[in-house]
Amino acid sequence: MEEPRHGLRARWRIFTHTPFFPATVLALIIAAAAGLFAGSYTYAMADPTPRNIPAAVQGDADDVRGVRPFIGALEKGLGSSLKIHRYRTFAQAEQAVEEQQVFAVLRPRAHGRVELGLSSAAGASVAEVLQQTAPKAGRKTGVEVTVRDLKPLGKGDPRGLTIFYMTLAADIIGFIGAIQLSVNVPDLRPLPRILFVAAYALLGGFVIAAMVGWLIGAVRLPFVHSWLILTLTMFTSAMVFLMFNTLIGRWAMIPTWLLMVLLGNPSSGGAVSWPLLPSALGTVGRWLPPGASVNAQHTAVYFPGNQHALPYLVLAAWALAGLAVFLRLDERLRRAPGR
Repeated sequence: MEEPRHGLRARWRIFTHTPFFPATVLALIIAAAAGLFAGSYTYAMADPTPRNIPAAVQGDADDVRGVRPFIGALEKGLGSSLKIHRYRTFAQAEQAVEEQQVFAVLRPRAHGRVELGLSSAAGASVAEVLQQTAPKAGRKTGVEVTVRDLKPLGKGDPRGLTIFYMTLAADIIGFIGAIQLSVNVPDLRPLPRILFVAAYALLGGFVIAAMVGWLIGAVRLPFVHSWLILTLTMFTSAMVFLMFNTLIGRWAMIPTWLLMVLLGNPSSGGAVSWPLLPSALGTVGRWLPPGASVNAQHTAVYFPGNQHALPYLVLAAWALAGLAVFLRLDERLRRAPGR
């Protein structure tokens, strides 16, 4: 018996073969993405809460015991714990700041005084929270607290957000460029496509660095170093999209957006430092391209003498993984019937 042509199931089958079906799916996905976008950034950034802030105390064991009441009051005011590292000399504590192992240095002084050295360059949001809380903790414990910034931010970047914005631009424009190449030049072979991605990444990284460092002057960039980090960031972002594009086709924008924008950027530590992020985000963020890029750029700008290989290895691993998947599967997909 032939199924009625006007039943609900038949109408649904007809609808799924019209252009209105993917358009409807896209409309629902875009609406969901808007909510997720707002939710992810609000969750990560709207109410940053301290979590286990690494801090140094200069002196011996007696010095540490002497400032314990102040540390306890400070932790109570923060609603968090301080992960204390003891250093015998102030020079050793300063080096720990330079290596971004600690965000603050406590120096017990004579007559019940404490000097709190902050590092705005290591994390502006952490420094702000400590600067607001330390005097209150001092008043509660009868300790005179002096606060000074050991590693201040540049005058043109008082909130420490410039590197985050630079990275955000490189991340988003990186995969949007790959999308535009796929849409407008679909017949471009894999090797020329990769070369064009590398070309716009190189040019785009230069323009971002020139705009921020030369034209606006927000931050004094180590220009070539910053340019190359931005180039690698844009290239990595594009390779992430090409990887997903070969794996799931026209819906590749969804996992790319989830990985790079909804998860990667809020957890990058660029707008809110890692010790203030929800613990899961703070842990995963540095293993994603946006977090690795922020880390590399941040160190290049403010801590040039203490470079770390990890962020570059993370960016390179994502870029190579995306490139490998793209090269392996693209030709196979092109040869597939109906492709």
